[in-house]
Amino acid sequence: MKRLFSFALIAILFSPISKADEGMWLLHMLKQINEASMQDAGFRLTAEDIYDINNASLKDAILRLNGGSCTAEVISSEGLVLTNHHCAYGAIQGFSSPEHDYLTDGFFAMNKSEEMHIDGFEVSFLVRIEDVTSKILDGITDAMSEDERNAAIGSAQNALVGEMSEADTEGYSYEVKSFYYGNEYYMFVYNTYKDIRLVAAPPESVGKYGGDTDNWMWPRHTGDFSMLRIYADGENNPADYSEDNIPYSPKRHLNISMDGVEQGDFTMIMGYPGSTDRFLSSWGIEQALNLHNPSVVEVRDLKLKTMKKHMDADLAVRIKYAAKYAQTANYWKYYIGQSKGLRALDVHGKKKSIEDQFTAWVNESEERQAEYGEALTMISEFYSETDATAKSDAYALEAGLIGSDITLFAVRFARTAPGLMSENPAEVAGTKVALHGLCDNFYRDYDMATDRDLFVNLLSKYKEDIASELLPSFFDVVDSKFGGNVKNYADAMYSSSILVNEAKTRDYIENATTSTSSSFIGIRFPMGSASNNGSYNLYNDLAVGAAMSILDTYFASFTSPSQDKFDKGYRLFVKGLREMQPDKAFYPDANSTMRLTYGPVGDYSPADAVQYDFITTANGILQKKDNTNPEFVVSDQLEELIENRDFGQYADDSGELVVCFIHGTDITGGNSGSPVMNKNGDLIGLAFDGNWEAMSGDIAFEPQLQRTISVDIRYVLWIVDKFAGATNIIEELDLVYENK
Repeated sequence: MKRLFSFALIAILFSPISKADEGMWLLHMLKQINEASMQDAGFRLTAEDIYDINNASLKDAILRLNGGSCTAEVISSEGLVLTNHHCAYGAIQGFSSPEHDYLTDGFFAMNKSEEMHIDGFEVSFLVRIEDVTSKILDGITDAMSEDERNAAIGSAQNALVGEMSEADTEGYSYEVKSFYYGNEYYMFVYNTYKDIRLVAAPPESVGKYGGDTDNWMWPRHTGDFSMLRIYADGENNPADYSEDNIPYSPKRHLNISMDGVEQGDFTMIMGYPGSTDRFLSSWGIEQALNLHNPSVVEVRDLKLKTMKKHMDADLAVRIKYAAKYAQTANYWKYYIGQSKGLRALDVHGKKKSIEDQFTAWVNESEERQAEYGEALTMISEFYSETDATAKSDAYALEAGLIGSDITLFAVRFARTAPGLMSENPAEVAGTKVALHGLCDNFYRDYDMATDRDLFVNLLSKYKEDIASELLPSFFDVVDSKFGGNVKNYADAMYSSSILVNEAKTRDYIENATTSTSSSFIGIRFPMGSASNNGSYNLYNDLAVGAAMSILDTYFASFTSPSQDKFDKGYRLFVKGLREMQPDKAFYPDANSTMRLTYGPVGDYSPADAVQYDFITTANGILQKKDNTNPEFVVSDQLEELIENRDFGQYADDSGELVVCFIHGTDITGGNSGSPVMNKNGDLIGLAFDGNWEAMSGDIAFEPQLQRTISVDIRYVLWIVDKFAGATNIIEELDLVYENK
């Protein structure tokens, strides 16, 4: 372990802070927009220290995990990576079994030979960002229909990515993303590594302490972390898994501050926020509150109850479905909180006020009326026209496509399988590899009894709650051939479909001879008959028929004439808003691209006579302890360590062990695992959640209430060191002691 000391001045004094800082900022714009503001708030570095394409900078230590599902960061010169426990949960689950239950017991590699390769995991480094707006919108005119516009833009994007990929000599990948509802376009260049190994994960009683009860809540006492390692070939380049690979040597890794936080301290987060709707209209708020959100909550509630029944009855099923349950529960609770927040904060009224200002501004000139006059009308009409189908659209996704496991698997399998019939041997071979890969991921965590109950319960609810004219076509088959009973359909499907049987599915992959015409893909399938030549016809499979008809129904909502009004209306509205307020720096909605947010550590008051401190300590772990409740189990070992106050160098100045802290930064899903850094760019924590009172934050930021919940890096290291005894990991890290 290297101890690095800084003799810089202790710091700037801050007056009490009561609000958070809004904004998810693009890195290449920091110099122009944010640098001065950040430095005024206490930041000691420069924009170039964060984003520099010619020299190592902080962006070279920040990782996109698995395409943007989470964020991670490099914390040692040997490619050690830190992220959330819940971001690696699926990997931990995959290594677990009733004999080796790493979910319950945790896992810590005491040397590199014990680190376990994670199939399907990858991390991507951002190389650079380029503004390609002029290239993408070249030739786009107002006279184009939305279909013509989208086709032209799609062609331009594909051509640019193809051009860059063809000229590439580094093995990079290229992605062009839309910003401000299609008003601007940026290209992101990535370098991706795929040999990722699990290094450390605490037991669930630490990494998920508080479970669903504490999810989205403050105060928290959750050690939500895990550690991975990147492996590369002998030249430090990306490589497929091999025992010959060596730990990756990063351009930049984060030093770790041991000083903790105080009220008002500057913090910043870099990561990959997934999706926000900060420009959502008042009509969109109404549809979310009245139709979409209640539908998601209702369907997911039934899904959770169905899974839990099977998980409680069988440890093997609990392990298989642990990650699925957690993912379902996370956004079940999120949408409950979002609706509550939208109403409590009168977000609809605030959006209406902005729209009224916009209308007045547009009406001030004939030129503005000509360009922007129809924007709000089109948005309003879109929601009026889609209110009738908003609930059915939510059901198509929640109860249909992602309700039971078999449905989404059938979609993916059926859309890939036509490659088996290719006359090109290379394509056939590639298709077999792809299909076997789908099987690997699906059957590893599949339990047919659980899945069958999910299929019956959720699709029965779908049939009961949604008008018949809005249902997928396979429900016609349920009515005509199975007495209108989804259970009868399920009885036939689970006894006849090859997809519920791994051996039969893999045999089909190797020996399929029946034509799988692509004309079936994404439309509707004939059901129930055998193929003429005696071999299995995938497109008569009941699972495929149900799945693809649901997909057909779901996609229909994105290709309706109303969608054109949405696209054009919001594009004009956002363009006009930015023109109306030329002195305001507008950040674009999150879209899984790297962003930076900054703000102060700070307490908050969520309600009258309620005041929340900005830190929690290990004392709260014991106060919440309830070993009869699986969400609040505290092991004897952890309890003894806390009671003995064996905190070592990880204690704060008062001798307490800080577990979590809150600060006013702007994050959302995808930021999970993001590094929380101090004024020097040193790591002080790991972001993992937002607070319940600000669940409307994806739509409307509330500075008085919005807080990010992060685990203190010292608690992470204490668990690794004192609890797990993995001192080999501690020795890798560069610990900074500025104030001690």
